[in-house]
Amino acid sequence: MVVAAIAGLAAGSISGADESISWLIEPFLIVMLFSVFLCIDVGDVGRSLSNRRFLFAALLINFVWTPVLAYLLGIGFFGDSVDARIGLIMLLVTPCTDWYLVFTSIAKGNVPLSGSLLPFNLVLQVLLLPVYIELFVGSDASFDMLRMFIDMGIILIPLAAAAVVRIIASSCAPVLRITESVNSRADSIQLFFLCLAIAVMFAAESTVLSDNLGLLAETLLPLIAFFVINYILAHMVSRMLSFPYDDCTSLTFTTMARNSPLALAIAVMVFPDQPIVMLMLVIGPLIELPILSVAASLRLRGRKSAQSS
Repeated sequence: MVVAAIAGLAAGSISGADESISWLIEPFLIVMLFSVFLCIDVGDVGRSLSNRRFLFAALLINFVWTPVLAYLLGIGFFGDSVDARIGLIMLLVTPCTDWYLVFTSIAKGNVPLSGSLLPFNLVLQVLLLPVYIELFVGSDASFDMLRMFIDMGIILIPLAAAAVVRIIASSCAPVLRITESVNSRADSIQLFFLCLAIAVMFAAESTVLSDNLGLLAETLLPLIAFFVINYILAHMVSRMLSFPYDDCTSLTFTTMARNSPLALAIAVMVFPDQPIVMLMLVIGPLIELPILSVAASLRLRGRKSAQSS
């Protein structure tokens, strides 16, 4: 992602590319979202209901506590920049639907339980994102919540396409084999098309983005604060509810990891003329992924200590 951003900036500066090429961003993100939706197993919904304490804890942290924390961090660190606040809120209120499973697996957490949250996280974040922006930023940004719902309708394209493919695959062996092959490479496919979208975005907005690279340093502290607070909160809640190590690890990563690809796709549709919003969503994973790696290492150390004792 860093290489894609740098390549986009370089290409935009050398070629003099402008916003006229930004139409390429949406097709790349639609392909990425199609891969995300294709991996969703509807059966996970039923499995998640078997552990209601975990489900309610995760949903309350992700969709009640985290939006409040995002608002406070936005006001505290970006009180003078509406666009930066919108980007930060979009990043923080959208729980991850992909790489959180990777970190849960690395840290020896309960991956099936984490996976069962995916449909809830995906549906709720799409439905609630316009509500959060209207509630926390709407008065400052002249925000139209209804318009955002309409603009986000483009998400239905990859969602519907993935549903159709899954239906066909259930009765057609060749399509099923192709689907399974695509799903086995889902992480690489999603990252590839996300990087293409980032490169085009940086090329199209190279002048604006070059003037705002200091935003990376400004974003570092609020994001670190977010991850540390939610890491501690997940452990406190897990202790209160007597979750075993693997369930605590699952709660940790589903409440820390964020869904920047989906938020970026929505930002491109809803805020096409506000590059700072999109820049915040590109910066997010550059800070998030190293922190999640550290969190996984801490969880593994805790696991070893518990086993040795």
